[in-house]
Amino acid sequence: MEDKALLAAVSVFALLVVLSKLKSLLVITKPKLNLPPGPWTLPVIGSLHHLGTSPSIHRAMRRLAQKHGPLMTLRLGEVPALVVSSPEATKEIMKTHDIMFGDRHMNATIATLTFNGNDIAFAPYGERWRHLRKICVLEMLSAARVQSFRHIREEEVARMMQNLAASAGSGAAVNLTKMIARFINDTFVRESVGSRSKYQDEYLDALDAVMRLTSGLNVSDLFPSSRLMQVLSTAPRKALACRNRIQHILEQVIQDTKESMDHGNEVATGSEGFVGVLLRLQKESSMAIPLDDNTIVADMFSAGSETSSTTLNWCMTELVRNPEAMAKAQAEVREAFKGNSTIGEGDLKELSYLNLVIKEALRLHIPAPLLIPRKCRETCQVMGYDVPKGMVVFVNMWAICRNPKYWDNPEEFKPERFENSNLDYKGTDYEFLPFGAGRRICPGINLGVGNIELALASFLYHFDWKLPDGIEPKDVDVCEAAGLVGSKKISLVLHPVTRIPPANVD
Repeated sequence: MEDKALLAAVSVFALLVVLSKLKSLLVITKPKLNLPPGPWTLPVIGSLHHLGTSPSIHRAMRRLAQKHGPLMTLRLGEVPALVVSSPEATKEIMKTHDIMFGDRHMNATIATLTFNGNDIAFAPYGERWRHLRKICVLEMLSAARVQSFRHIREEEVARMMQNLAASAGSGAAVNLTKMIARFINDTFVRESVGSRSKYQDEYLDALDAVMRLTSGLNVSDLFPSSRLMQVLSTAPRKALACRNRIQHILEQVIQDTKESMDHGNEVATGSEGFVGVLLRLQKESSMAIPLDDNTIVADMFSAGSETSSTTLNWCMTELVRNPEAMAKAQAEVREAFKGNSTIGEGDLKELSYLNLVIKEALRLHIPAPLLIPRKCRETCQVMGYDVPKGMVVFVNMWAICRNPKYWDNPEEFKPERFENSNLDYKGTDYEFLPFGAGRRICPGINLGVGNIELALASFLYHFDWKLPDGIEPKDVDVCEAAGLVGSKKISLVLHPVTRIPPANVD
């Protein structure tokens, strides 16, 4: 009996040894992935040392891609990343394999700020995201809804023009960057709530803190599995504080809106602000996926207005730097509205050159230079290379839009390049995707551009613009600030000179 037991024990041991050997052989013979090329890496930090000290990560990534190719592998700390720098590769990511790359990459900071992707921008691809997307497209950001905000845009533009006229009368210079940011944010808050909000200034201050928080690479985001890094980094704690602050403000806005609706002060469906739309849908029992207050807060937070103010600021910056383009744009606007004291949004379709100016500003200064990073959902092949599941994908649209292979004199501001071209920013031309493409294209394109057009036309119609003494057009700074949004680093300060006095605002 003991011999049998010993034999059984030896047999089991031998079997375990054989299985162990087989496992080792399987690991050894496992096919190696054919990853895209990339720069050499260091232990722990990976490829971070190749990005240098420049706050503009997209510039460093372009430099590396010029050496390693349009599909490039980087390791940012412990995060594997794919950098895409050509229209052909972008098309494979956003069209051919769009579902495979349908998820967003959420680092620890973004996850905290968005309630773990509870919003439309960062929600994982799936049934819930499709439901939120449907609400955005059909209810919140439809053409009819954007048009219903026309009076808000016209009133806010008129108010800004009157403030500019007062500054022009005193001869004072204005910080146009700050004025634009305030105008866009005031407009967006009114579009969101339906009216001016008593929490407006507090909300905008909190939103500014969020933009600063997401302006660089946080250690906790680069080493998500390290508890030590999570403890040492201040980013997670600051993100939570920002989120709690914004949540508190928006919960008060939601509560005020609910009370107004309960008292029978509901507005017509076509005139609701975004909060009103979401609360109305929340009450509808027929919804497949219910909307809770956290989802409403997260969606209002993610629908920020930073990209619109950034683009309008760059439009004016480039026009000031290029006097011939400025003169051409002003001539068009002033001829179209000759004799009028104000500009109506309904007549903007006559301004073809203005549209070219906006397109060129979007090309030269992509609002989100790396778009919003995606994540590979399943291992697949792109342009013959393997892309493993979980890999983060950065599409360097800034680099694509400045590549001489696709654009003549790409570093120059030339609105005329779009004059006889069908290129548009609606997601089908892969060398020009300022708002992305595919399933995760930005659903707010019409609203964003709508918030820009009337203000830009009014700047050009009512005022001439002079630089401070001693500054030539070529000296106007065009450096970008650090962060996910490619905003202007140094504010644009100009002297407005009234050419056509704007109408008074009641």
